Amino acid sequence: MLCGNMLGLLAKTMALPVVARSGRLLKPVLAARVPGRCLLRQEVLPKLPVPPLQQTCERYLAVLEPIVSEEELQHTRQLVEEFARAGGVGERLQKGLERRARKTDNWLSEWWLQTAYLEFRMPVAVYSSPGVVLPRQEFQDRQGQMRYAAKLIAGVLDFKSMIDSDTLPLESLGGKSLCMNQYYHVLSSCRVPGTKRDSVVNYSTSKTPPTHVTVVHNFQFFTLDVYNSDGSPLTVDQIYMQLEKIWNSSLQTNKEPVGILTSQHRNTWGKAYASLIKDKTNKESVRAIQKSIFTVCLDAPMPRVSDELYRSRVAMQMLHGGGSRWNSGNRWFDKTLQFIIGEDGSCGLIYEHAAAEGPPIMSLVDHVVNYTKKSEMVRSPMIPLPMPQKLRFNITPEIKKDIEKAKQNMNIMVHDLDMKAIMFSHFGKNVPKLHKMSPDAFIQMALQLAYFRMYHICCSTYESASLRMYRLGRTDTIRSTSIDSLRFVQAMDDPSKSNTEKVEMLEKAVRAHRLYTDMAIHGQAIDRHLLGLKLQAIEDLTSMPEMFMDTAYAVALHYNLSTSQVPAKTDCVMCFGPMVPDGYGVCYNPMEEHINFSVSAFNSCAETNANKLASGLEEALLDMRDLLEQTTKAKL
Repeated sequence: MLCGNMLGLLAKTMALPVVARSGRLLKPVLAARVPGRCLLRQEVLPKLPVPPLQQTCERYLAVLEPIVSEEELQHTRQLVEEFARAGGVGERLQKGLERRARKTDNWLSEWWLQTAYLEFRMPVAVYSSPGVVLPRQEFQDRQGQMRYAAKLIAGVLDFKSMIDSDTLPLESLGGKSLCMNQYYHVLSSCRVPGTKRDSVVNYSTSKTPPTHVTVVHNFQFFTLDVYNSDGSPLTVDQIYMQLEKIWNSSLQTNKEPVGILTSQHRNTWGKAYASLIKDKTNKESVRAIQKSIFTVCLDAPMPRVSDELYRSRVAMQMLHGGGSRWNSGNRWFDKTLQFIIGEDGSCGLIYEHAAAEGPPIMSLVDHVVNYTKKSEMVRSPMIPLPMPQKLRFNITPEIKKDIEKAKQNMNIMVHDLDMKAIMFSHFGKNVPKLHKMSPDAFIQMALQLAYFRMYHICCSTYESASLRMYRLGRTDTIRSTSIDSLRFVQAMDDPSKSNTEKVEMLEKAVRAHRLYTDMAIHGQAIDRHLLGLKLQAIEDLTSMPEMFMDTAYAVALHYNLSTSQVPAKTDCVMCFGPMVPDGYGVCYNPMEEHINFSVSAFNSCAETNANKLASGLEEALLDMRDLLEQTTKAKL
């Protein structure tokens, strides 16, 4: 089902942005736009390879084995054989892809940008944009909230200075340089709605780059200039004083929450957007938000909940703001980067996914969180600063109607999202490493076990794999469900199997996962390749190969488990919504001695339950640890 809707759903973790400057649409930023030493590194990065056709076809059949019936698999084998035969349609499409790869910096990026991402029409809130839950802050009063926000803004500006001065630490994996392109899209960029397709504007390379951030409090937007006339950034004290002015100026409560419009279905928002910016004042206000370096949302406190529910509530707060009565109007969901600082100490961020995957965002987060922990600097002399500009909106009856509709739809989304965020405190990366297993593969096998125990079947499982070893690389799919993972989960609760046999099966499943991961990060996984072959067929205006119309292909792309490991030094966790209506979104940050998890599902699906899967995951992890420990002891 990688046609239409699924292509859009997959954009959550895999899309590339359209970049624009001064509102003019451009291609994705290529290596030549990245300055200095990054440019030198970009130029030597290899191009994304096109895997061999036969290899992908064989691996596709292997992926299907644990998730479709033998009868379905037999039918699909015939279709794949026909597709891949010498001189057949697959070979012709493969040659087309190879030609495309020779001519472009990245054979996938332009297609991905158009087909998978810009045409994704579901709301970005919940369905696309990930959130991050940061450690809880203890604010004694609202001044504490303002001071933390001021330090956070200064921390992001400090990170920005590394991007601007080309001193960002260059990243590598296994001695191979990684593409740094995503870092240049996170700041000063924003998604722009269209009635059929969106775009992304990026002002960071314009002749006059933005010098302001957007601050939103009490549903009201302000622009805050964060640089002095000499180009130096404002100090924490100066930013704090400006935030105080904003807070005092936004006390009126009769303002319409214009920002909630950005949470709508993209076609609906596209129409409302066209209506909104007909007014000159509104257009200027919207442009000021779009151009800003990033947004800071100063949130009202959330409803009080128990400590046990707190993490889950904050995760939902990051993804949707809690509904129209709470903080959902205190957002501009199209903005690439929004930091959220609640009066009650709940902190985190949400980012619009076009610009980057999780790792570059977490790199920024780690830097900013460390910056906020620095001891207070010597107070700077108070030079009078201009009042931050309040952004005005003229609300016509038509726009008022759009806002009311957006409130209703947001509240439906809020009630539908089921979220469980937990800290698994029993162990972290230390236990799998002790048993010479990859922590990521170990956690993925625990997920497979938890799902199998709940549903007694295996499902298509998506795990993000970075393709940043390649120029403009984004992600491919690690297929965590394998014939080896199936055998392990079937054996785990089988009393006829000995512990030694179970451990052998676990080790084999972990090795299979590691092998697929290695294959994926080296551009040899199947999902992007199959998509490329399908899109090549569309571009060639030929009839769609039967292999892509097959039920098994739809099953393979219906990810009931959409997962991502997003490690960070900060004790935090990323969260996102499920990829399909009857699925789960699972994200995790493995620390040395504990693991932070988030599990999401939709309440509208009777078969899914985030709390149940989260509990099952904890149980599976403990059972796997006990199995390893008991088997090790038995050998001694």
